[in-house]
Amino acid sequence: MMTGESPQDATANYADDRASPANNPIAPMRGVSDGKTTTVMSTHKGISGTIFEAAFVDPAYTWPPAEGQGKNAIELQASTALMKSAAPQDPIDELDDDEVSLTPSMMSSDDEGPTSPRSSRRKTTQSRTATTKKKKGFRCCKSTDEQIISDPSMSDLVESPSSNSHRSSSSNRKVGSKAERRAERQRRILAKKKKRRREARARERYRRVPEGILIYRLDTSDRTITLVSGPSSNTDMNSLMRQMVVINARPSSDISRRGIVLTGVKGEIHTLVACEQRTAIAWLESMDMMLASKPNDATRAAMENQLGESIQMKRVLSQKSTHSNWAKGKESKLSQSERDQIEERYVNLAAYSNNLIRAGAFPNSQAKGKGKTAGGGGGIYYTVTQIHDDGEAYDEETLESIAKRRAVIKDSWDFFRMVCSLLRDKRKYDEVFRKLQLDPVYSYLNSMTGLNDPGDDMAMGGNIGADKPITQMHFAEYDDMSNSQIAKDLVRRAEVALPSLVEICKALAGSLGMEEVGVGPVKDVSAAIRKAEKKYEGDVLKVTDYCRALLVVKDFSTLLALLELARDSFGPLIRRVKLSTLKSDRNAKPGGYRDCIINLELKDHICEIQIHMWPMWVICGVDGFRHYRHCLEYSTDTFGDPYEALAGLDRKTMAELIVMAEEAVADMPLETLEWYHEKFILDYFAEVGLFLHHGLYEWADTTLRALIKLRCQSPDIGPDHHETITLYKYLEQALRAQKRIDEADEVAAKITEYKELKTNEKFEADKSLWDQWVTEPFESIVDPNKKEREEEERIKKEVRASKKAWRKIREERFKFLDAN
Repeated sequence: MMTGESPQDATANYADDRASPANNPIAPMRGVSDGKTTTVMSTHKGISGTIFEAAFVDPAYTWPPAEGQGKNAIELQASTALMKSAAPQDPIDELDDDEVSLTPSMMSSDDEGPTSPRSSRRKTTQSRTATTKKKKGFRCCKSTDEQIISDPSMSDLVESPSSNSHRSSSSNRKVGSKAERRAERQRRILAKKKKRRREARARERYRRVPEGILIYRLDTSDRTITLVSGPSSNTDMNSLMRQMVVINARPSSDISRRGIVLTGVKGEIHTLVACEQRTAIAWLESMDMMLASKPNDATRAAMENQLGESIQMKRVLSQKSTHSNWAKGKESKLSQSERDQIEERYVNLAAYSNNLIRAGAFPNSQAKGKGKTAGGGGGIYYTVTQIHDDGEAYDEETLESIAKRRAVIKDSWDFFRMVCSLLRDKRKYDEVFRKLQLDPVYSYLNSMTGLNDPGDDMAMGGNIGADKPITQMHFAEYDDMSNSQIAKDLVRRAEVALPSLVEICKALAGSLGMEEVGVGPVKDVSAAIRKAEKKYEGDVLKVTDYCRALLVVKDFSTLLALLELARDSFGPLIRRVKLSTLKSDRNAKPGGYRDCIINLELKDHICEIQIHMWPMWVICGVDGFRHYRHCLEYSTDTFGDPYEALAGLDRKTMAELIVMAEEAVADMPLETLEWYHEKFILDYFAEVGLFLHHGLYEWADTTLRALIKLRCQSPDIGPDHHETITLYKYLEQALRAQKRIDEADEVAAKITEYKELKTNEKFEADKSLWDQWVTEPFESIVDPNKKEREEEERIKKEVRASKKAWRKIREERFKFLDAN
């Protein structure tokens, strides 16, 4: 608890009229002090912790506000009231001393600074950042503005341990001079005046808390949650939670994903719903850390205050912290000092991230939807204050260390999100290729053999890079040239061949009615050398895409027509036709991509034409190569599940990653998400993985249900899409972790139904190409090779049927090929 304030005082007489400040003894008002604050000292020796203060939703009100009122209407009201009440009106407020430059949430206790006799008496303050945003109707909100407001406690004079030792060692000394005693008396009188002034202003400020908001304070040093604001006019006073000593905390399953279910020492259960997602996440994580520790003296005192010396009190104290995830596994072996250090680092990171969000440090990615706005990043009542046992000085480099730690965690979050994105796109490629194989002409294409195309799949007899079957021409002058000089000459030859390649691509596109045609820039020398070193053991002559172009065909029929047209038009120039990645028995490129490549020789230089299938091309577009490069670099194909990238991370790092995830979605709360917000949908999908690995199954459940709903609403995806089914698989996992077996079985049945649908789809496609036949079991026993022979015959029939389908399509769509 904050010094000088008991839990009873914090919530006394809240049932009285809010307009009567005399009946509302609450925490002292914060006075403006240019952002300079001191640390809060513990009232119990050897005890440290953190004080959180944040806004929660009054159950009697709806949140967010009704349509048309604006997402941040209540917060803007709070900002206006806060700034008015925080304006300095008394010269007494300017007389605060013993201030340091760091806010408590950015302080470190690693180093102990010197303590003077005067500094043995320290004030306790708390910092708050009030952020206002541009909004018509508020003169004080014309531009983004912040004020750091400090909170001296009701006890301005708390003696530090050093003062006790100093006083005991000098007990036999004479009392100081009359002037010193007079100065001390004046200082105490001044302190009392300041205290009374702040109390009066505090009552005024909390009286102006907007309708629908309740301000709660969490003190992890004694496990108490206290209501520090007055009720609203419609508040149900019978169910209002005023104070609680927490013995258990877990996420609630409400759709807002902002709820926390709390269990008190008396067995009472209350649900608090925060105004913002990150408030609920930071509070729950801090309470989870708090509950993993044994009850300290402050906690015992708070429990005794509610239970007294009873049997129930002894039973509560004897119970182990079985509900906290921090009391399980390797985290259960942490010492108290290690727990305090982890809590301090987590709290510092969460507060730092929150300050960045409120300061507008990130681009505001608001969605332009009908009736809904993004928002959610402008919380007003959000305070983090650390409690320390003594008044040590804080390292000036702490802010920099927090920023560095955030940068490391941000990089980790970005990498994990990228893995989720890469594997999502890989699944899209796999699904597209599955559907492409249902094309009637695919079996014919699948039976074709490319030219100089052993493929890259070594398991199927393919080549490694050094054994590439084609290469650039080796001229005699290359014998006396370095690799760099050879590459430079090849670049020059590519520039000469490029106009001819452009003319060929234009002719192909014009004949087949293709709209997507691209000519890539000639590969530069450094890029060619890097590719040669990575794939061809440094041989730059193996690089055959110095001069390259691309064509995009809409289906396999167009691809077959292009191959036939190329053969008839410039067959003697063709050096390779690579179809291997389009074969059903061959692996795709890293990342799942599949295409066709034609290499042809123009003016003594081998060029490359990349032929892309439109359904695959639209997934990543021109960024497809970046996708391929990242998948190759990070070996993402080895992951069966993107969440496997989180394996091995400790709980502390996982909690910090969740802070970064909330930072990423700060402008798009879950309830405002729309089906077309792809960037935020990916952010929330990545956060689900963190929730599942962190044991926050309720919030994983809630988020997954919201994502499934959005995918079902999407006109391009729908309920039976593979992406939606993937979300159902994770939902089943979350439900089983919560022991909700019946619901999990229902989801599993939906997944099984999807698999059967896809199997039937393939069966019907095959049935349209050839007649079905049944092999008698007895004949299979008598002739064990009959099954293999029949499989070969089935494939032959399939290819013949597919070739027949191609001839029909060729006659209808590509009749001009006969003229060639």
